[in-house]
Amino acid sequence: MSWKRIAELKGVLEREQGAIIKDWGGRLPIALIYPNTYHVGMSSLGLHTVYRLFNAHDDVACERVFWDKGALPLSVESQRPLADFAVLAFTISYELDYLNLVQMLRAAGIPLRAEERDREEPLLIAGGPAVTANPEPLALICDALAIGEGEAIIPALLDALRQGIAADRSELWKMLATIPGLYVPPWPAQALPVERQWLRDLNTAPAATVIYTTSTEFGDRTLIEVSRGCGRGCRFCLAGFCYRPPRERSVESLLAQAQAGLHYRDRVGLVGAAVSDYSRINELVSGLRELGAGLSVSSLRVDPLPEALLQALAESGTRTLTIAPEAGSQRLRTMINKGVSEDDVLRATEAAARYGFAQLKLYFMLGLPGETDDDVQAMVDLSLAVADRFRRQVTVNLTPFVPKAHTPFQRAAMAEADTLQARINHGQRALRRRGVTVRTESPAWAEVQGTLARGDRHIGAALLALERPTLSGWRKALAAAQVDPRTYLDEWPPERSLPWQVVSSGVNAAYLRREWQRAKAGRETEPCPSEGCRQCGVC
Repeated sequence: MSWKRIAELKGVLEREQGAIIKDWGGRLPIALIYPNTYHVGMSSLGLHTVYRLFNAHDDVACERVFWDKGALPLSVESQRPLADFAVLAFTISYELDYLNLVQMLRAAGIPLRAEERDREEPLLIAGGPAVTANPEPLALICDALAIGEGEAIIPALLDALRQGIAADRSELWKMLATIPGLYVPPWPAQALPVERQWLRDLNTAPAATVIYTTSTEFGDRTLIEVSRGCGRGCRFCLAGFCYRPPRERSVESLLAQAQAGLHYRDRVGLVGAAVSDYSRINELVSGLRELGAGLSVSSLRVDPLPEALLQALAESGTRTLTIAPEAGSQRLRTMINKGVSEDDVLRATEAAARYGFAQLKLYFMLGLPGETDDDVQAMVDLSLAVADRFRRQVTVNLTPFVPKAHTPFQRAAMAEADTLQARINHGQRALRRRGVTVRTESPAWAEVQGTLARGDRHIGAALLALERPTLSGWRKALAAAQVDPRTYLDEWPPERSLPWQVVSSGVNAAYLRREWQRAKAGRETEPCPSEGCRQCGVC
């Protein structure tokens, strides 16, 4: 064991506020693992929420573990190795972190296959947005996969672990398979599909920063979840379909969480799929300002863009405003059901300039279904129109489109890496010569994400063969598993079965097919109404 690494983690712990440290005597030790760096993981409100949920139980000792390239995985709280824990609970937001998960298990000396581990080895559970959408790539590795939201699954999960953690592994699998929202691949008798679980009333379970550290992107603020899910129905969006129906927290509960957070930080970061859609945003903003809280937000739609929110952000010293047109042409924005016009974007730009923000960020996807060179040029033209109206720093982020399970685009083809790179290059040249900063993501890595997002157990076999979490290591693993990645990246015909049908998001298949047809016909769909809708099946 590396004493240097232990000393580093003790230093991390000393710089934190709010970490929960328990003696292990008589308690169930759970490692909550975020398979990415501490800096990235501590920015995840999901990690904070699950940490609080586990540690709310006196007979549970939950400690955090993060991936650190080449280092032995040890917990932050007690610097123990993974093998010391009874349960390893991975929370995974992004498919690419599957590669780090494999590396962490290898480094810890834990067998990768669920069926190779007995009751003397830790039980492996994984959850999070990527897993909820499609658990199959991890089905050979994990004992159980959580489909849905932690608040709705963890109480029953802990009851089962209390009863069965010392039992033979097959007995524990059988017990776990009876819990709503738990997919247990090693137990073949489980009834499928597993239904996604979701929390009906957000006010019953707060979701806010638990541990404060400056060693993360949002270390200067208390993060608070305002709402969950989104009813806009953007056809590419995993969160918009796997977190239905849209739900909100009350202003009263949010202000109470903010007041508690102000003991640690003087800023509050509002988190949600589209914070500006919150139905009582003006009232919330007013209440936060009365408390003396500075404000930031995770995301804004340009329609609506509440003036009170913009003013509060400006007065709080927020320097950057972020909006996501997603596509440059109105044709493509209609096709993806974005519900935003060029005029909306330009009005938001003028408002950002009026309130004196230092930077405006724009997010676009490249490689959307049906995209042409004309659409890419429209993205350039729209970005330049924004730059003409916003004379400070404009940053354009170009991200390859990756089709995701349980969305209307789940069968769509992913553009080839060479095509994506050519379009990225065109955007970079045209924008940078006009002084616009351009940030891009790798098409090659996007292809890896695409294979994992729509993967099955053949992709799981490639994960088992993975020796290093690099591009070359992944390609070598695919070859060892005799997998052609284009099988997963090309368009999926209607007759091809979907690996993720082992779980149900609650959105019925007919609705997704209808939305795909409406996209190809260039027809928009109205956002979810506040109540009384039965169209998609979730409610």
